[in-house]
Amino acid sequence: MDMTCNATRIGLISDTHGTLSDRAVEALRGVDIILHAGDVGGQDILEALRAVAPVEAVRGNMDYGAWAERLPVATMTDINRRFFYLIHDRDRIDLDPPAAGVTAVVFGHTHSPSIELIDNIWYINPGSASHPRHGQDPSIALVLMSDKGLEPRIINFHF
Repeated sequence: MDMTCNATRIGLISDTHGTLSDRAVEALRGVDIILHAGDVGGQDILEALRAVAPVEAVRGNMDYGAWAERLPVATMTDINRRFFYLIHDRDRIDLDPPAAGVTAVVFGHTHSPSIELIDNIWYINPGSASHPRHGQDPSIALVLMSDKGLEPRIINFHF
């Protein structure tokens, strides 16, 4: 997807496991695109997210069935000539992000939100929007992308 506005809002979500709260949907309202980093839990979750914005999604280790087989294990998404590599499990990255020209790696799997900048590449885990672990709140991530670069942040919410 090639978007051409000056500032683009990107919603990141992961590990919904078949549950999508109204709070998660509300937090994503106004984004230009949603990237789902796997463990979706069902086609109905993707349809609900598509009612908010276009969606790119990958299959997680807990996604099974015909609907899940249609999802790639990993994908590269071009948003305004910046490349977002989307994969469920960061340990399964099958390319060299700097060599591939990746701007950000978006992943899930751990259910723990994190944002790291390593060698000029953002590594962003939005956490789990519905099944957080270790006493953490449910969360997503929002990325504001402009000519100045990326400004990612974690958004925590309660059910």
